[in-house]
Amino acid sequence: MPKERHVAVIVDATKPYDRKVISGLAEYVQQVGNWSLYVEEEPLDKLPDFRSWQGDGVIANFDDQRVFHAVRDLDVPVVGLGGGYGEYHPGMDISYLRTDNQKIAQLAATLLINRGFRNFAYCGMPKTPLNGWSKEREQAFTQYLNSHSYPCQIYNGRFTTTRQWRKLQDHLGAWLLKVKKPIGIMACSDARARHVLEACRNVGLRVPDQVAVIGVDNDELICELTRPPLSSIEQGAKHLGYEAAASLDKLMAGKGHKTFERTIEPVGIVERGSTDTLAFDDDAVIHALQIIRKRACEPIQVRDVIDSVPLSRTALETRFQKHTGRSIHSEIRRTQLSQAKKMLTAGNLPIKSISQHCGFRTVQYFTTVFREEFGKTPAAFQAIRRSSM
Repeated sequence: MPKERHVAVIVDATKPYDRKVISGLAEYVQQVGNWSLYVEEEPLDKLPDFRSWQGDGVIANFDDQRVFHAVRDLDVPVVGLGGGYGEYHPGMDISYLRTDNQKIAQLAATLLINRGFRNFAYCGMPKTPLNGWSKEREQAFTQYLNSHSYPCQIYNGRFTTTRQWRKLQDHLGAWLLKVKKPIGIMACSDARARHVLEACRNVGLRVPDQVAVIGVDNDELICELTRPPLSSIEQGAKHLGYEAAASLDKLMAGKGHKTFERTIEPVGIVERGSTDTLAFDDDAVIHALQIIRKRACEPIQVRDVIDSVPLSRTALETRFQKHTGRSIHSEIRRTQLSQAKKMLTAGNLPIKSISQHCGFRTVQYFTTVFREEFGKTPAAFQAIRRSSM
């Protein structure tokens, strides 16, 4: 029987990101069966006494700089994880897995652009030693929008906690009333997105027609309790936790590289009511998009879309390209592939059934188009996403 491994997991189990990390760790532990875990909810108050703890390895969230300093010089393998900031820096003699804040921000920006928004804002938090990831996402979101010639307003506010809830809401609501609308807002987290949605309700702004909001974490408790339900980015924390455990296992067995640095891509967007709108100022384009969203998987052809709008093909194609940046055919294909991604991630249907449901003639054609768009076959994509959720 393999030797039992004693591993300390130093994360904050009260946070949705860390809970999903623990879920990924647990999945790996169930597979190997020979780990004994030290996991406490208060990572700083209940660190093991490393002078007497006879452990074999540590997995720790380095977003908290105090945790980093507590574990970095231990004589056992350590794998750090987090948002890619704090005391960790590339090239350090320590292993590290990070979330991909660049791609998280790009996903949010792309969704809002595709919904027709041309006014954008980022809602972050006042800077503290523990939330550097918010600033990274702000910079990435702003840079991506600027690269597409869109400006972005920034709101961080003055309150770091919700203890002053009324003042927080009043300040945020006053800002929301001033921004140009309709506007698409990325919040740094689901918790911050909830603040935005509550402030919109308090000042009488309609979501998603006037203000569309997307968060990060896909914390289902928050996302489903807000009104409307919150769209959010699943950032792959479960997959990160699984990879951290697998990597530590190799290090403890002397089979892995001494140190490594790895970035875990986000899983994707879980779309809900807070972004379910089209903000284009062209009724014909909106109608064409509604037809595509409703019927793309029948499947439909470009001619079907044109027949539903009282414009010539040339006029509609020109206006469609102007507002969306894509042809009608490209939008049909994008919508079909988007639905396929959702089904590959969430369900257990065979790929052949998904291909047929999403309007592709054959599995071979579906596989070719999917690989060209995403760089992976549907089967490879499905395997990765299922391990991440």
